[in-house]
Amino acid sequence: MRCLVFLAVTSVTALSACGVRQEPPPVAARSQVSLHPERRGISLLAVKERDKKDKPEKDKPGKDKPGLVVDARRSLAITDEAILQRFTFEEVMTRLAEQSGVPGLTPLRLYQEWWDSQRPAPGLGLGGPHCDDQKLEDGQPGFNGYTYACPRGEGRQADENPFLEPDTNPAAYVPIGLFNRFDLAAEDGSDCGEYRIIFARRSGITHSRSRNFINFEGVLPNPHPKKGLAGCRKVVRFWAELSQEPDVAVRAEALHRFYFEGYKEFPPVVHIDNYGNATDRATGQVRTNQFMQTTWTLREFRVRKRCTDEACVMRIEPDTVKANPAGVLFNPKASHVLKQDFEESIVSQVEALLGDDPLRYTLNTEERFNSGQSHSSGTENLYVHQLGNGPSPLKTRLQQRLEEAGSTLTPMQLVARAQTLSCAGCHQLSTGANLGGGLLWPSKSTLYTFVHVSERTLEEGPDGPRYGLSEALAGTFLPYRQQIFEAFLERRPPFDKQPPDDEEDKDKGDD
Repeated sequence: MRCLVFLAVTSVTALSACGVRQEPPPVAARSQVSLHPERRGISLLAVKERDKKDKPEKDKPGKDKPGLVVDARRSLAITDEAILQRFTFEEVMTRLAEQSGVPGLTPLRLYQEWWDSQRPAPGLGLGGPHCDDQKLEDGQPGFNGYTYACPRGEGRQADENPFLEPDTNPAAYVPIGLFNRFDLAAEDGSDCGEYRIIFARRSGITHSRSRNFINFEGVLPNPHPKKGLAGCRKVVRFWAELSQEPDVAVRAEALHRFYFEGYKEFPPVVHIDNYGNATDRATGQVRTNQFMQTTWTLREFRVRKRCTDEACVMRIEPDTVKANPAGVLFNPKASHVLKQDFEESIVSQVEALLGDDPLRYTLNTEERFNSGQSHSSGTENLYVHQLGNGPSPLKTRLQQRLEEAGSTLTPMQLVARAQTLSCAGCHQLSTGANLGGGLLWPSKSTLYTFVHVSERTLEEGPDGPRYGLSEALAGTFLPYRQQIFEAFLERRPPFDKQPPDDEEDKDKGDD
C-alpha cells in the first residue's frame, strides 16, 4: 500500500477555492483515498532503534539533536482538557461550511444533512443521500452491494442542534483528543500524514446507549513534495517541540493555530480538501463510532463538494469503510457475486499477512469488497466466525498457499489477522486474539470496550484532567508511532538519507 504521487499544494489559497465550479469527482478519483487509513506509507517501514549510547537531550530540538526526549502525551496523543477546550465542534463545522462557498450553507444545515443520511428517504427532504438509496436483490437497504443497517439511531441527530448550550446540551459534542499520525505519511513525502480531532457526544458520558464519536482525520499535504519526506520536517519539529514547552496554554494556542490557521507554509488541517474533497492528491476522511442503538458500528464519511450548471452543494457523505471486507465474503454457506474474486485477492496476499510484527502485516482490500459498516458487536464482521470450522474452498486454498510459503499458521489464524485490520477488529472483535506465530492482538480493559480513547474516563495528568487511553493504544500502538516519529526526527534508518538542515530549509520556488 503505497500512496500515489500527488500534485503540489503550495499555499492555503491553493486549496479548493470557494467560488470555483467543481464537477462531481469521477470514479477514478476514488483511487486517491487510502486503502487503509491506519496502515500506509512510512508506518510499514522498519526503523532502526535508537542506539543505547545516545542519551536523550532535554533542551529544545533546534536542529534535531540525537536522543531528543519526546513525550507521547504532548507530541502524539493530546487529551488534556486544558488544551482541548480551545477546540470546539462548532468551529470545525463552521470552517467546513465557510470553505464550501455554498450560499446559505450553515454548520447546522451541514450537520443535519449529514445525519439525515442515516435515515430512509425522504428524511428532512433536503436532497442529500439516505441509507436506503441503494437496494440489494431482496429489496433490503444496501451499500456497495452489501447489507447496510437502515435506519440507524444516530439519524435522530438530524432533528437536533448540537451547537446550542454546548456545555450542557446532551446533543453537543465534546473534544476528547488530538492525534499526530505522522506515521501515516506517504513514503515519497507527497503528504505528511494525518492529524486528527476526536469528538464525543455529551450524552454518552452518562448514557451508554447514547454514545457517538466523530473523528476528523485530515491528511496534510506537503507543500514541497519535491523535497520528499524532508519537506515534512518542519511539521515534525513543531510536534516534537510541544514536548519541551512547559506552558499548557502555549501548547493549546500553538495546536489551535496548526489545525485552523496552518503552520508556516503548511495549510490548516481543518479544510474540506483534507477530509475527502481533494481529488488530485491523498485525502482523509471522517469516521464515526456509533453506539446509539445496537448493533454498535463504525462508519466512514467524506466531505464532498459537487456542482452542476445550476448550483453547488457540499455534504458529509457516507462512504465505504476501508480495509473492511464484508463478512459474507468469508462465509462458505453464503453466496455473493464477488466471492470468487475476493478469494483470489486474499489468497494472492497471504505473504503480506505472514509478518512477525502485528503492526506491519497488511492486506490490500479492493474497494469493491468493502462494506459500508464495520459492526463492532455481533458476527457480521467477525471474520473467523464467518469462515466457520468446517471445510471451505477458501480454507483449502489458504492452507495450500501457507504450506508453499513454509508457514505454520492456519487459515483461521490468517483470517484472524485480516480481522485485526478492520475497524471493528482493531476496536473490539480482535481484542486478545491469537494470531498464530506467537502473536496476540493487544488486550484492553472493560473501561475501553469498543473505544481507544473514552469520554467516560478521566485521569489526572501533569496539566490537569485528561481523557484516558486504552491499554492497547497506550502500550502498543502509541509506542510504535513514537518509534517512527523519533527515528525520523533523529535521521535513523530508513530516514538517514535526507539532506542536512541548512539545505532542506532553503525555500525552493520550483516546488
